[in-house]
Amino acid sequence: MDGNGRWAKKRGLPRVMGHREGVKRVREVVTAARELGIEVLTLYAFSQENWARPKSEVSALMELLQTYLVNQLNDMLTNRISLRAMGDLERLPDVVRKTLDETIERTSGNSEMILNLALSYSGRYEIAQAARRIAQDCLDGVLSPDKINEKLFSSYLFTAEYPDPDLVIRTSGEQRLSNFLLFQAAYSELYITPVLWPDFNRDEFVKALVDLQRRERRFGMISEQLKPCTVNGS
Repeated sequence: MDGNGRWAKKRGLPRVMGHREGVKRVREVVTAARELGIEVLTLYAFSQENWARPKSEVSALMELLQTYLVNQLNDMLTNRISLRAMGDLERLPDVVRKTLDETIERTSGNSEMILNLALSYSGRYEIAQAARRIAQDCLDGVLSPDKINEKLFSSYLFTAEYPDPDLVIRTSGEQRLSNFLLFQAAYSELYITPVLWPDFNRDEFVKALVDLQRRERRFGMISEQLKPCTVNGS
């Protein structure tokens, strides 16, 4: 969800104002996804690299995350949205981690949509963690190395219970994955828009989904082997 800082700079505002406006778009896009029947929506909210930003900005982002979790709990319960999170969550401030854990627990019984927040997340970190766990299971005799394949490797990732994403949306015109879902996005469709995240409203989200519906996803096959692409998953 890129472009908050640039959005604020263009308007002569502090960067934190861009982040605050960005939170409004989070609520709008989550609501739209729920109404449109999207089963899993993952938001790249804070990367491991983001910890290197100025302390004042990191603190502001953590405060916004805390406020979002508190304010949106009732909406998640009403709309049957289950909150999940992935990343190196131990690095989050204690108060934020406590609220996050409580929100995940309170919404765990919801089944209409999964909202997955990538927090202190890194795709390379995730892959390294999976490799470490697989290696330990091999050492412990739980797993035989000759059983390791792509499907098994996927089961050790943070996203083990989710399907691979159909679509990765990149706002603000950046044309790279930036360490996001590196293993899972191997066959995801990419949608890159110059729109800055604070301007990425419901209409822009729907535009991305319509664009996906027009594409032919072949997965190495030929057109005649495929059914039309539909949007009914993550």
